[in-house]
Amino acid sequence: MYQKILLPTDGSTYAEKAAKHAIWIAGKSGAEIIALNVVDTSSLVGLPAEDLTVKVTEILKEEGKKSLDDISKILTDTKKEFDLQKFIRITMETKDGSPADEILKAVEKEDIDLVVMGTSGKHGLDRFLLGSVTEKVVRSAKCPVLAVH
Repeated sequence: MYQKILLPTDGSTYAEKAAKHAIWIAGKSGAEIIALNVVDTSSLVGLPAEDLTVKVTEILKEEGKKSLDDISKILTDTKKEFDLQKFIRITMETKDGSPADEILKAVEKEDIDLVVMGTSGKHGLDRFLLGSVTEKVVRSAKCPVLAVH
């Protein structure tokens, strides 16, 4: 039923839970997973010093790389836990920009059949200030979205 699953991740607990669901679904359906980390650079625009912006961006990218690396460990653990025998293909991607916008662009560009994502990310304030990334994706994606809590 599913050919391509998009797994947005920020390394949060909910993103890790979503990864387990995406891996299980891919293991049963033979779908490819695209794990996507979006470095949210939009909040850095107002920082006073350019070198500070560069340093913060580097830290965010390193954090994003770690969250993608964690997906590999979750893949191994989940395959063992659920005795998934099929080979699961995962592509890791990092983008800069607004998380919701980049996720929605990936849905279109990659012809995604299913998005599996956590209900909340690492930065809980976003929910009150901007509306959650998950909510924006659920409302705008042109494919099913599984929000994992």
